[in-house]
Amino acid sequence: YEIASELATGVGMGEGTIYPLMRRMQDDKLVETRLAESNSGPPRKYYRLTPAGRAAFAAQKREWRTFADAVNRLLGER
Repeated sequence: YEIASELATGVGMGEGTIYPLMRRMQDDKLVETRLAESNSGPPRKYYRLTPAGRAAFAAQKREWRTFADAVNRLLGER
């Protein structure tokens, strides 16, 4: 829920987008999940990056920085 709330607020991404992405990350073994009982409703699902997920995150972060740097150069901001 916290991930969904942060993404919804920060980039306007709704639950209909977020949860399928999280499911795909789980299927791709990039995250592992666990269920924990909740005092206020159904059990909560917690996500944690796997080693493969951490490696994918680092690679995507490098790719994003390369892309952002190129856009900034085009905009004359670097």
